[in-house]
Amino acid sequence: MTVGVSRELSLLAFNARVLSEASNQKRPLLDRFRFLGIVASNIDEFYGVRVAGIQDQLIAGVRTPGPDGRTPDVQLALIREATNLLAGSAQGSWSELIEELRVVGLPHRSWIQLDSAEQSLLTERFTREIFPVLTPLAVDPGHPFPLISTLSLSLAIRIRSQGSGEISLARVKVPTILGRMVQFGKGDWILMEELIAAHLDLLFPGTEILDAHLFRVTRDADLDTVEDEADDLLEAIEEGLRQRRFGSVVRLEVGAEMPRALLDMLLVGLEITENEVQVVEGILDLTVALQVAGLPRPDLRAPRWQPITPARIAAGTSADAPKGDMFKVIAEGDLLVHHPYESFEASVDQLFAQAADDPDVLSVRSTLYRTGATSSIPAHLIRAVHAGKEVVVLVELKARFDEAANIEWARRLEEAGAHVVYGVMGLKTHCKATLIARREGSSIRRYVHLSTGNYNPKTARGYTDIGLFTMNDAIATDVGVLFNFLTGATRSSAYSRLLVAPDHLRSELKSRIERLAEQAREGAKTSITIKVNALIDPEMIKSLDRAAEAGVSIDLIVRGMCGLLPYPARHAGRLRIRSVIGDYLEHSRIYRFVGPDGVEIFAGSADLMERNLDRRVEVLFPLEDREVRRRTEEILAALLADTSNAWALQPDGAWERLADTGVSSFETLRRAAISAAQA
Repeated sequence: MTVGVSRELSLLAFNARVLSEASNQKRPLLDRFRFLGIVASNIDEFYGVRVAGIQDQLIAGVRTPGPDGRTPDVQLALIREATNLLAGSAQGSWSELIEELRVVGLPHRSWIQLDSAEQSLLTERFTREIFPVLTPLAVDPGHPFPLISTLSLSLAIRIRSQGSGEISLARVKVPTILGRMVQFGKGDWILMEELIAAHLDLLFPGTEILDAHLFRVTRDADLDTVEDEADDLLEAIEEGLRQRRFGSVVRLEVGAEMPRALLDMLLVGLEITENEVQVVEGILDLTVALQVAGLPRPDLRAPRWQPITPARIAAGTSADAPKGDMFKVIAEGDLLVHHPYESFEASVDQLFAQAADDPDVLSVRSTLYRTGATSSIPAHLIRAVHAGKEVVVLVELKARFDEAANIEWARRLEEAGAHVVYGVMGLKTHCKATLIARREGSSIRRYVHLSTGNYNPKTARGYTDIGLFTMNDAIATDVGVLFNFLTGATRSSAYSRLLVAPDHLRSELKSRIERLAEQAREGAKTSITIKVNALIDPEMIKSLDRAAEAGVSIDLIVRGMCGLLPYPARHAGRLRIRSVIGDYLEHSRIYRFVGPDGVEIFAGSADLMERNLDRRVEVLFPLEDREVRRRTEEILAALLADTSNAWALQPDGAWERLADTGVSSFETLRRAAISAAQA
């Protein structure tokens, strides 16, 4: 049996690369805390989704090996080993960063380190601000073990009644609404849980506090919604969200100092075994690092980049159109926008705002996957409805961890009068597309926006994504066919320019790879450059592996999971795989195929994963305009030249950081955005 690359271990390796940025002395201190917090949050999601899924396989009695050749029990053992190593490294980073924070005047203090005046000050503050929001819960014959919500931090307390002398368990949840950091003095701070633990006598008067220790529960975060059995998908997703808070326990985090007797009480109350216990040597819940990263010390973080307004949009501003005329800009030719180097608000948001207000716009059709709770895009769509335009919105309710925000927007859009649909049964709609119909004289013109990223202004400031604005008639026709498919009006798959999953995206990508491989065998010079978030689809891995063996020069830029390894003996250096981790989260997907027949470049929403190719509605769109292609080539070249943020995948599966020669793709592309605006 051949053991391949584990998807789960590859994902943990990605987080190890992210964690290394917390130790990168070239980064400002608070930015390094941010990377640590991101890893902690990623690992929480990893347990709630990936580990929960494997545990479900074990419970169901699955013993067959997965794609990596490992059975579920072996996978879990390796995952626990790897996560323990990662957790240990994260705690080491926390300790180092906390010491550096002390040096710059922001010391973390423990209760016993405080003098009497400081303790009195914090006791008064605890009584006034914190005590009123705490709810101590006892566990006894009259009070069953409380439901512990996922990812909540709690104190488990053993108390002894003064009357009976019996020892019982109590729980106090550390409130999230107040934050974990309690600041005082001139920059000092203490963790909320330490402050609560120091005042348990106020919460349990008349009892003896034997001990108190933190614990944290992670629950299964997957929503098990069977669409064909749900009369109302929106209500089914809402019910699933309520259930998620109390799904089955997949991890119990406890400190190394927790007594055995107290741990046994938790195991019984949570109805789990020691297999689910993770002992933490250090601070529980390192997502607190994200709060530290937000401290009001701009001198300790990199200057925030101000996205550039694309030159063509800026040139089109006037007294009548102070923010530019997007319809005029698009009519002049295709426009590529690269976020966050270029402004989301000045391009994408402006298109929606203008469409809502323009009396000549007749209809707007758009997909919303991760909008965010504060996105302005749905608000523009609601305004378009009020202006009498036909608005059709596909809201993906199954966008994991964004379900609540999407439900809220779906309801508001429906109440406004928009036609809201939830996609095709059995498929998650992941593509990002908008089609606007506008009356111009005696004809109707169609304007299209296609993107690799979501209609979310928050992620547009931290994720790298590219968007295409076009009036290309063939592409507009394809997007119209796509929306008819999504609304259930047709099952047609007659696409002429778009590559759409699950219709024909897989077969089209495979045919291009295999055609270049055959041409390479015949002596032609061929190459493939692919930038994705993940490459774990077995069929695509085999196709790329064989293409490199056949002589195709392949460069892969894979941010996260990668199931393909470069073997010198078989690939002769023709397969090069790198990961770029740095200032922004690399999110765009770009596919470039070069052979005797010319150059094809696509961008879109699809990674090389089975779910993207077979179980999601995805779109790759062609980049054909000369300037659009030049800019895309510029992006790929910058990423392939990066040495400051790049890692290279080795034949043994390890990721090796490149020697830093001072070339950063993020800086290169920032300079390019400035130069383009100035030109």
